[in-house]
Amino acid sequence: MSRPSYGPLSLLAASLLPALGAPAIHSTRHGLVCVGVLLLVSLVVVRDWSSTVRRLGLVALAALSLGLSTWLYGGRDLDVAAGATLRVLYLVIPAAVLTPFIDPTRLGDHLAQRLHLPARPVVASTAALQRLEALGWQWQQIARARRARGVGADGGILHRARVTASMALSLMVSTMRMSGSMSLAMDARGFGAAHRRTFAEPAPWQRRDTAILLGGVAVAALPWLYLVVTA
Repeated sequence: MSRPSYGPLSLLAASLLPALGAPAIHSTRHGLVCVGVLLLVSLVVVRDWSSTVRRLGLVALAALSLGLSTWLYGGRDLDVAAGATLRVLYLVIPAAVLTPFIDPTRLGDHLAQRLHLPARPVVASTAALQRLEALGWQWQQIARARRARGVGADGGILHRARVTASMALSLMVSTMRMSGSMSLAMDARGFGAAHRRTFAEPAPWQRRDTAILLGGVAVAALPWLYLVVTA
């Protein structure tokens, strides 16, 4: 049985709202309670555990690096450093869990139809997000093509660094070419001169969107409520 899909605006709001609650986290105990509750809530939402764990691993690495720098340059106070680490985790975990559910095309429809944002920035941002999703696929294609020609990344660290730099340059050139082709195609279809847009799909706001938005509000309020309760 598939899980219900949420609207992109509610997912985006639920990803950003924890930023209002994260500044209230200043101690280890406070942060552990809030992050623990957040992880329990995330268990209900996660679909693909492998990709989610990879994203959370990058988040944890960034948070630990910030905690280490806070410990080194902030008086070597372990409680303060742990609080900073947990504060970053509380801020970023919802985005790491929820943003993969946001479809760029649906997000563009909702931004234009529900928030009535200007059409040109919405179309441009939607196209950019769609291209961003394709970068991983392009990188894999470049790597396969290089391996087929016998110039893979096997070898020492210096060789791997040179190959990675060469692949990054190829990816940049490929992206620039595809961006030029996309801009010409969009201009040929009237995206540059049209003053009124029509939409192929509706942008409904459903009860489940209200539910996840309220969940985001609760996550934003949780650290502040903890401070009030434990004061």
